[in-house]
Amino acid sequence: MGEPTPTLEGFLSILATIESNSRPIHRLYIDEKKRFDKRLGYLRHTAERSEISVEYVSKDIISKHTDGNSHGGVVALCGTRHFVELADLIPSDKPPFLAMLDGIEDPFNFGYAIRALYAAGVDGVVVRPRNWTTAASVVGRSSAGASERIPMAIAKTAVDAGAFFRDNGLLIATTAKADNSQSLFDTNLAQPLFILIGGERRGVTRSFVEAADILLEIPYGREFDQSLGTVSATSTIAFEIYRQRQLL
Repeated sequence: MGEPTPTLEGFLSILATIESNSRPIHRLYIDEKKRFDKRLGYLRHTAERSEISVEYVSKDIISKHTDGNSHGGVVALCGTRHFVELADLIPSDKPPFLAMLDGIEDPFNFGYAIRALYAAGVDGVVVRPRNWTTAASVVGRSSAGASERIPMAIAKTAVDAGAFFRDNGLLIATTAKADNSQSLFDTNLAQPLFILIGGERRGVTRSFVEAADILLEIPYGREFDQSLGTVSATSTIAFEIYRQRQLL
């Protein structure tokens, strides 16, 4: 059997996909009872300008392609996500801010982390090879469409990605509690940067920690032995990087 057809649901995810051309959309289904909805009308016109087939269908057909009731009456049948080469993530007009998310198993957390990185101005995201086909809808919704707008590249391993970006002049960083860890708030993160953020279960692979230029630690306001969740850590790191770059 072939791979299942990826779907995206909800206004924000589908509009982001059309505007960014992040993946082909084969067909757009809109609930026939929402024919006069202004936002979905705008989405229909946007899709038709991009020569995407649009159909008004029954709620049952919408439900067949969606999970739950958060679709807002619209679903898109799509192709696979477009990825770029690692080199294409590096901007030429400013110090790069690139990130890699590794080992995040929950698609909701992956989407929330992508949303934080995008809002903080990341230039691109690196991911490991995996099949997000069946989770595209969840990631799209939880990221509010950011997962479709942000440039993405694939690296076989985090070490491979780190080696490539180091060769291209980027500082390689990750989070780890170690004797040589530096406070996130006392480290210059406005320079060309590639940062690896690990998942909650496995954390960051030891080989990457050993190869990193800088190990970062998020200071706490009290004694607390537990790590932050991936989404909280990603948000904290991303917006500290954004804050520092606003001071340039």
